[in-house]
Amino acid sequence: MRFLYHPDAGLPDITVEGEAYRYLFKVRRHRQGERIALRNLADDYLYFYEIGRVARREAVLTFLEKEERIVMPGRAFHLAWCIVDPKTVEKTLPTLNELGVAKLSFVYCARSQRNFRPDFERMKRILINSSQQCGRSRLMALESFESLDAYLRAYPESAVLDFGGVPLSCGTAYTSVLVGCEGGFDDEERKKFADRPIVGVDTPLVLRSETAVEYVAGLMMT
Repeated sequence: MRFLYHPDAGLPDITVEGEAYRYLFKVRRHRQGERIALRNLADDYLYFYEIGRVARREAVLTFLEKEERIVMPGRAFHLAWCIVDPKTVEKTLPTLNELGVAKLSFVYCARSQRNFRPDFERMKRILINSSQQCGRSRLMALESFESLDAYLRAYPESAVLDFGGVPLSCGTAYTSVLVGCEGGFDDEERKKFADRPIVGVDTPLVLRSETAVEYVAGLMMT
């Protein structure tokens, strides 16, 4: 783990309890007087603390110093993903986070199941755990759109991944790409893409939706 997340990192004294306490003292076996690094994932600082009083279920940390240390890709890429099963999203999130995707938008398309609802609190916890492991200094931004039209209005320059599109390659200069759900886009939706760049995958194989988003993110962040 590169650092410990705490929302109050930066305050003179903070209390660590619950899962963070168990990790520090049951897993990592830290002791009183040791120095540890924390982030709040809201700014670009590493905050260094000394472990003070250690009780049975909590510990008090005392601030020592801070150091600005930005750990983010130089390029900000926005990925949009038509709604799929939340379990699929949760398995894919750590990979997208490690690749450095800046923002992830969830979009309800024609073939999305309306009973699937993004659980942003759960996803935030997944992203925090991932960031602690990979060292990322800022959390990925998350948002959702109730319709494809709403998304297209918000991101008029977004490219669309679809069959027959121009194959993506490393270094392609798209800042935003929309990927469909299982089954792709229907004919009515494709009419709305007439004035947008359509991109594709250079393979004869049919990719699952989660494979497609990882593929796009990997190419765009290279």
